[in-house]
Amino acid sequence: MFAADSGDCTISSFVDMVLAFVREHEAWAAPIVLVLAFGESLAFISLLLPATVILFGVGGLIGASGIGFWEIWAAAAIGAALGDWLSYWLGLHFSHDIARLWPLSRHPTLLPRGERFFQRWGTLGIFLGRFFGPLRAALPLVAGICAMPAIPFQIANVASALVWATGILAPGIVLAGWMK
Repeated sequence: MFAADSGDCTISSFVDMVLAFVREHEAWAAPIVLVLAFGESLAFISLLLPATVILFGVGGLIGASGIGFWEIWAAAAIGAALGDWLSYWLGLHFSHDIARLWPLSRHPTLLPRGERFFQRWGTLGIFLGRFFGPLRAALPLVAGICAMPAIPFQIANVASALVWATGILAPGIVLAGWMK
């Protein structure tokens, strides 16, 4: 996790460490992917965690080493859906006050951008938002703040998590297949 020459933690060294661990301990791949996908989808953690890069890398490990796809895909989808569900609940429970909490307070335009997107696209926006960087975790929070009904939210949440899990793992699998 720490760069050997400087003693500083870098994103690159963290990514390398996690991927090396998954490569060496394949049994931990699904639980690690679940936690990463959860963190990638959770409003606060997603701003701090380089999960996208690691998940693309895990896709590469699936393609290169034959780690089981379906278990890891399910873990990614479940983690993503749970992260969005918790973000939605936090928005529903804390409303606009949540914007004052760190790290959201350091990104003051994130929630207003999410609100504009949500107001324009509604339930479809929850589905589409999963595929757009920082909006990925902000939109479920905004949906909660706006008191979106739970059933339409969860339908969009779960459907987008299933598609997203495929999209986050497939590029690495395909690239690893081409490199064999």
